[in-house]
Amino acid sequence: MAKEQTGIRERQRTDLREPRRYKVIIYNDDFTTMDFVVRILMQVFFKSEAEAEALMLQVHHGDKAVVGIYSYDVATSKVRKATDMARESGFPLRLTVEPEE
Repeated sequence: MAKEQTGIRERQRTDLREPRRYKVIIYNDDFTTMDFVVRILMQVFFKSEAEAEALMLQVHHGDKAVVGIYSYDVATSKVRKATDMARESGFPLRLTVEPEE
């Protein structure tokens, strides 16, 4: 006999997880001015003036700092925007995106 088909389907279990988060890291260099770094932090990363100055000093003294943690798309978009602004102004500012641990 042929198998009978029924209108009942078994549920498939799907595991939903939080999207992975990514750190945006800004690096120190000898050419980008402190004022420009503060401006980038305020305009692109929406930091207050006090936060931006504190992060700029952290980068200046420690060679790098995490400026924010975002979804991958947001992190890469912010890095691209900040890098474009730096290149337009003639600065070699470097930012990277790394997975959060």
